[in-house]
Amino acid sequence: MSTHIEAKEGQIAKVVLLPGDPLRAKFIAENFFENPVCYNQVRGMFGYTGTYKGVPISVQGTGMGQPSFSIYANELFQFYGVEKAIRVG
Repeated sequence: MSTHIEAKEGQIAKVVLLPGDPLRAKFIAENFFENPVCYNQVRGMFGYTGTYKGVPISVQGTGMGQPSFSIYANELFQFYGVEKAIRVG
C-alpha cells in the first residue's frame, strides 16, 4: 500500500494502462477486461486488474496534469513492481 494507491502486494499487473480520467479507467476495465477487480478508490482515482486475452493487465486513473501523473507512475513502479506503463486516452 502506498499513499495514493491502496492495492495490496500482487494486486497490480506488470503492465498498466494509464488514462487521466478515473472514469475512463473504470470503463476500460468493465468493457475490455475479463474478471476485473477494483484495487483502488483512494481520492476517486479508480484502479482495476483483470485479464485481456488471458494476459494479466491493470488500469489506473492518474488525474490531470504532469504532477498527478508523476505521483501515480512513481508509486506503481516503486511500490508495486510495474514494468510497463502505457498512457491511454
